[in-house]
Amino acid sequence: MKTRWMVLSALMIVVLALVAYAAGPAGDAALGAYSYDDFEPNEVCGECHAGLTRQYEQSLMHMSFTHHWDEIEYFDLALPHSEKVEKVAGVKAGCNGCHAPLAFLAGDIPPKRPAEGTRANEGVSCDLCHSIVGFEGEVPFNFNFIVEPGEVQQGVRSGTESPGHEIAVNPFMASAELCGTCHNEKDPWGLWVKATHLEWKDSPQAKAGIVCQDCHMPPAAGNSAPEAGGMDHPDVRQHLFHGAHDNGKLAGAVEVRIHADRDSAQAGGKMIFTASVVNAKAAHMIPSGSAEERLLWLDVHAVDAAGRSYHLAVDRKGFEGEELTIASADALAYHDIGDIQGIENFKGLLRDAPVPAGDRIFRLPYLDPAGRMTVAQWNTAAFGPDYRLAPLQAVNETFSWPLPAEIAPGPVTVTATVWYAKIVQSVADFLEVPAEEAVPVKMSEHSTTIEVVAQAS
Repeated sequence: MKTRWMVLSALMIVVLALVAYAAGPAGDAALGAYSYDDFEPNEVCGECHAGLTRQYEQSLMHMSFTHHWDEIEYFDLALPHSEKVEKVAGVKAGCNGCHAPLAFLAGDIPPKRPAEGTRANEGVSCDLCHSIVGFEGEVPFNFNFIVEPGEVQQGVRSGTESPGHEIAVNPFMASAELCGTCHNEKDPWGLWVKATHLEWKDSPQAKAGIVCQDCHMPPAAGNSAPEAGGMDHPDVRQHLFHGAHDNGKLAGAVEVRIHADRDSAQAGGKMIFTASVVNAKAAHMIPSGSAEERLLWLDVHAVDAAGRSYHLAVDRKGFEGEELTIASADALAYHDIGDIQGIENFKGLLRDAPVPAGDRIFRLPYLDPAGRMTVAQWNTAAFGPDYRLAPLQAVNETFSWPLPAEIAPGPVTVTATVWYAKIVQSVADFLEVPAEEAVPVKMSEHSTTIEVVAQAS
């Protein structure tokens, strides 16, 4: 694997050098540089690549513009904000560089809403990705990909032919940098508000030669174009693109184990439980990407022999800004939604809903110019403490529990659960995001048992 990665990296440098020599426009400069007609519709690709197209159509790559939350975020927040505040004016077009790249390249800005059925709805289309030949500059970010649409499709396999187009073997297609062109983002304040590719670069997986495609486009034996008489191969990349919106992908990404400092105690005594939480699978931080709107939290409950349930609050560690990583029942945030939508005296929304008060939240707080937490990544002027889970690393959290006087003698089961939600519940409710977007997903759970010993009479 490492040898293959080194060869691909060397080839990629050559390819990028050639691209730089005769580069087309990239990033903001590519706005309106092409037309919709320069790119084949997805259904044309599906005529020969039916199976891979069906996979892709179920992914957020395909739904990058039509997905309900993305539509709401752009049309109800980003677009009106861009027309109100000069500092963020660039997001009017810029959001579409990755969410509706055909519309961006065609200069169709702002694109019409998905209900209008324009080609913006194709999202990150087949032909868009397979027309990318490289990127501009030293770091991939903010849609700085370079496209060469036409009869030549970029791919990674040599020795194959297609009746529908020519194939150019381009190692860039197998690189993490391809993904980085949209999965790294700098906002108007120059902050990395999305840094999934940069996080990967520092990961053990990157050092082992494992790239984004190995996890999100795993290889399988098959035929990428059986409808066109294609060849069978042992390693056809599956166009799954599954990530945080896929419960199967979330399963096992985070692991938790909990233990007590001793086996037994009497009512009134104190027990200390330690939960170890591990980013066991992802080659980037968890949460990553749109981290400003994600919630990942650790909840610990105890149930005594009589069936009574007790919630345990996490112990504080004392680092700066820690209050933003411990759930509050009444803390408010997201006040800039009121600024954007022109709502007078907007008091904000519950910062941590639906997380129970006292639970640990693994998050990177995004702060607006007024220092308030925001879900508008383009309006991020600073960050709070980065308390997320790094690749293949564990974080220990302790829970000091004075056993209540009324606790029943006998076994007590203490359970640690890691939960994940794609969006803060209060934000979803206020902006009328479909309910399923905010439903918590159980990522991992583990229990331990202690014995409560009856006090001597």
